[in-house]
Amino acid sequence: MKNLQSLITLAVALSGIAFATPVVEERAPSKNVTSISTTNPFTGFEFFVSPVYREEILNASSQLSHSGNTTLAKQALTVATKISTFLWISDTATISKVPSWLKEAQKIQKATRKKQVVQIQIYNLPERDCSAKASAGELSYADGGEAKYQAFILSIAAELKKFPDVRIVLALETDAIGNLVTNLAVPKCGDAAEAQKRSMAFAIANLQLPNVSLYVDGAHAGWLGYVTLSPLQDLSDPSFIDGLEQNLGPAADVITEIIAMAKAINPNAVVRGVATNISNYNGLGNNNQTGMDELVYVRNLQPLLAAKGFDAHFIVDQGRSGTQNYTREGTDWCNNKFAGFGPRPTTNTPDPLIDAVVWAKPGGECDGTSDTTAARFDEGCVSPNSLIPAPESGTWFQAYFVQLLTKANPPIPALY
Repeated sequence: MKNLQSLITLAVALSGIAFATPVVEERAPSKNVTSISTTNPFTGFEFFVSPVYREEILNASSQLSHSGNTTLAKQALTVATKISTFLWISDTATISKVPSWLKEAQKIQKATRKKQVVQIQIYNLPERDCSAKASAGELSYADGGEAKYQAFILSIAAELKKFPDVRIVLALETDAIGNLVTNLAVPKCGDAAEAQKRSMAFAIANLQLPNVSLYVDGAHAGWLGYVTLSPLQDLSDPSFIDGLEQNLGPAADVITEIIAMAKAINPNAVVRGVATNISNYNGLGNNNQTGMDELVYVRNLQPLLAAKGFDAHFIVDQGRSGTQNYTREGTDWCNNKFAGFGPRPTTNTPDPLIDAVVWAKPGGECDGTSDTTAARFDEGCVSPNSLIPAPESGTWFQAYFVQLLTKANPPIPALY
C-alpha cells in the first residue's frame, strides 16, 4: 500500500494532468443571446472541482500527514479532489487566472465526456463590505471606482466569451443586497448605495452569455428574514404579505430594482435567481432558531420576488453548515468556532425552488483577522464565537480547516 505522502504526491500529479485542449472558436460579442437562465444550470452537469481550493487543501493535507494526523490528511484529500467549491474573483488581478480555470474544465470534459459546471463568485464591488472591515476590497467610488468596476466586469465577460462550451454559474457580490437593505445609516454604505446599484445592474447587463447563469446576492436568513411559515399558510393572502418581517419586502424591492436597471441597459438581461447564505452557517430545513434556516427564508422571499415579476430560483451555501446544535448570535459570522463542513454540493434539494446546494465559501480560507492592529480588523473576529488567533481575511487558516474537517456533518470519508 502506498504511504500517505505518496498519495498526496499522486493527487498533486493527477491535478495537473495535461490533456489536449479542444480548439474553441471565439464568438463575437452579442447582447441578443439565448439565455440558459430559464432552466436549472446544474442539471446534467458535474460540479467542477476548484483548482485553487484543491492546491490549498493538498498543502493542508501534507501538513496533517507530516504531523501524524493520517486520517484527517486522507479526509482532506477527499475534499481536495472530490468536492466542488466556488472560484472567487475578488480583485482585478485574479481575472488573468480565469482562462486556466476554464481550460481545465474543458480538458476534464474532453477526457471524461462529463460536462462541467464552473461556479464563480464575483466579489469586487466598490466599497465592498461597507458595514464591516474584514473583507474591504480594492475599489472605491471616490477613486474612480465605478468606471474601474465596469472595466473589471467587461474584462471578465471577455474571458468567459472564449469558452462557450463550458457552463458557468456566476454569483454576484455577496453581502451587497444585505447592506443596501439594512445598513444605509452607515455612511460608507449610504454614500455608495446608488452607485452600487448601478454597478450591479451594469454587471448583470454585460454578463449575458449563452453559457452563463446569474444569481444575485440574497444575504441570508439571519440578516434579511425571520418569518416562520405555517405549512398551511396561504402565500397569496395579503395579510400575510403585509405582515412579513420588515427586511423581506425591502430585500425584494432592492433585488428587483437592480434587475430592472439592468434591463434598461440590456433589454435581454435575465437573472436565474438568488444566492443565499454565502460564507454563512445557516442550516437548510434543520434549524428551528429564528432566522437561522435558509429553507424558511427561501420560501418566504420567493413569493415577494415573484409578485414583482422575478420568478427566482436559489442556490444555498452549505459549506460550513454542518453544526446546527448551538445557539446562534449575530457576531458568529467570523471564523465560527462551532462550524463544520456541511452537506456536499448537490441538485437533490429540499424544495424545487432551490437549484442546488453549493459550497461557495472555500472552508479554511479565513473570514477576517483577530489582530487588533491590522488595517482590516473587525470586532466580530474576536467575538466569543470566533476561533482565535486568526490570520488576514482570505489567507489560509489551517486550524480552522482542521476544525471544519473534524466537525463535518455528514462526515468526510477518507477515500484514499
